[in-house]
Amino acid sequence: MSVPSYEARRDAAAAMGARQELGPEYEAQIAAGLAERVEHAVWQQHQHGSQYAQIELAKIHDERASRAQRFALAIISLGTGIPLTAIGAELVQPGLLGIGVTWAGIVGVNAVFALRDRNRRQSPHR
Repeated sequence: MSVPSYEARRDAAAAMGARQELGPEYEAQIAAGLAERVEHAVWQQHQHGSQYAQIELAKIHDERASRAQRFALAIISLGTGIPLTAIGAELVQPGLLGIGVTWAGIVGVNAVFALRDRNRRQSPHR
């Protein structure tokens, strides 16, 4: 159980003071006013918790989308890498140079995507 805030303690003390000054005939109105303030505080805490939960769900969704994009890029890189390797080996002499240039390009594309994705995930403004 959490410690009541300064405002909550102040409101409760004010309600008790008003009850002592006004007498028992105003007790119901004083209690209703205090209850209304407590309900408002609970509602605000609920809203804050709900917003926090939405932010966390959005982070989870972003992470899943990012994983799916990385997986798709890996599959596409491998799928295009095979024919591009054959083309690079055939058209460039010596063939090993063509293969090296082809795979350097594929690795470069994947590295740029990985760095962009990492920077996006670490950005404090998400």
